[in-house]
Amino acid sequence: MIEKFLNYMCSEKNYSLRTIESYKEDLEAFEKYFKTLDNQLAWETIDSDVVRGWMEHMMDAGNTASTVNRRLSALRSLYRFALRRNMVTCNPAHTVRGPKKARLLPQFVREGDMDRLLDGTGMWNGSFEDMRARTILMTFYETGLRLAELVSLNDCDVDFVEAQIKVTGKRNKQRIVPFGPELENTLEAYIKERDAQVGHCCEALFVDNQGRRITPGKVRNLVRENLQKVTTMKKRSPHVLRHSFATAMLNNDAGLESVQKLLGHESLATTEIYTHTTFEQLKKVYNKAHPRA
Repeated sequence: MIEKFLNYMCSEKNYSLRTIESYKEDLEAFEKYFKTLDNQLAWETIDSDVVRGWMEHMMDAGNTASTVNRRLSALRSLYRFALRRNMVTCNPAHTVRGPKKARLLPQFVREGDMDRLLDGTGMWNGSFEDMRARTILMTFYETGLRLAELVSLNDCDVDFVEAQIKVTGKRNKQRIVPFGPELENTLEAYIKERDAQVGHCCEALFVDNQGRRITPGKVRNLVRENLQKVTTMKKRSPHVLRHSFATAMLNNDAGLESVQKLLGHESLATTEIYTHTTFEQLKKVYNKAHPRA
């Protein structure tokens, strides 16, 4: 049955040889598994319990959820093919649910490292480019904005009287994000220097050296280059600063619903992943500090 299925994939579906070889390996692995259970078992007599047993066997052997799900997908495809050609009477893999993929915890920069970057002597040379970079980094870290949200900010979105920013998020949904005195002073100084250096040629808050709205690529580069000064993390993106904002807020006793509103998350479940991040940090502190940990 495997051979007929692979011939079908090659001749009728035009799959690449590499893909076909991958299917072959996955299906032969399943066949080897069920033959070790009972030499009388055949493709036509397999039931869902055998498929579930194979899934558990793979997980016990240390395979990742992605690998297990890929192999289950190959098995489902084979049985769909066999059903259409009346080679079997059912698809035993159809009702078997694969394991959930582990959700990666968001990476973030530690509070001390962010303080060292934003406040450290020798980090900035006083040029307009450095002032702009530091202001952008501080805005990300103190407001939790997304990259697109920061780039699209206009001067009129910043309310210095109320100390708040009007943010236009996904699907044009707007929210208000407050900011503190430090960011207020930094933004005011940046705007003054910006207008002196490049003039105010457009409505954008953050501009390049020609006075045009700064591009997302430019922001990504300056974030990556400057985070490199204080962290060896491979991922050094604006979204890491958004994660850093959320983690710092929760570590300093902010409520989960408040952080949800500040980040512009529609679902509280999306924000809850940061509680796992803070708990992982708590475990590290415990393991390092407790004499019997």
